Amino acid sequence: MIISVIHIMPFYLLTTVSFKSAADMSSKWLPPTELYFDNFINAWEQAHLGQAFVNNIFITIVSVLLIVLLGACASYPLARVKTRLNRFMFLFFISAMIVPPLTILVPLYKFIVDIGGLNQPWAIILLHVTFNLPMTIFLFTGFINTIPKELDEAAMIDGMGRFGLFFRIIMPLLKPVTVTVIILTGVNVWNDYQFSVFFLQNSESHTLTVALSSFFSQYVNNVGWVAAGALLSSLPMIILYLFLQKYFISGLSSGAVKG
Repeated sequence: MIISVIHIMPFYLLTTVSFKSAADMSSKWLPPTELYFDNFINAWEQAHLGQAFVNNIFITIVSVLLIVLLGACASYPLARVKTRLNRFMFLFFISAMIVPPLTILVPLYKFIVDIGGLNQPWAIILLHVTFNLPMTIFLFTGFINTIPKELDEAAMIDGMGRFGLFFRIIMPLLKPVTVTVIILTGVNVWNDYQFSVFFLQNSESHTLTVALSSFFSQYVNNVGWVAAGALLSSLPMIILYLFLQKYFISGLSSGAVKG
């Protein structure tokens, strides 16, 4: 209960401040006496959140789709074909999870510049897919291990090929863990700052985190505008979680059962 309150408290403060006008000098802990929506209008216009939202939505959707598809396709043979090579590859993918992206930022930046990816959405999508695949493969492989192999054998006896078996039988069974992957990777990509601030330097290619960072530095004294901008940027992921939360825990626990 105490932990829940600690997590909810910042969001409560963000909400109360975002709906208060600059003339409202009451405590930030008190709810506003009337809802003041101009903060949201000003934040949207001054921070240029419209273009940033479009960039964020495009990058997040494409990244998550590629992460889910590539992660599931890679995990199926790793889970079903128990060879030393596959075991090594699985451990190799998992070990990549412990590498902090910022430790390789300099060679990564040089690589992106060399391939002409600076300020290009496809380059940041490539980075997100690369750094989110290890966790995705870990979850998908663990979940597929819980699906009986007899299901594969029965389908293949009926004349179904490997591709048909995977996409028509296995993939629909991955719904819980797929939702978990969508939420985890979606939040990571949506809230990314470490890559976006270095590789999306053009104002037209800014994502929400970069746009809000510039906005905060300019309007740090106008707390209502800053709070409204932050609240607007967080709403899509909150809504996504509320719709998919019933699958989230089951997929996360099932995906970690076996490795």
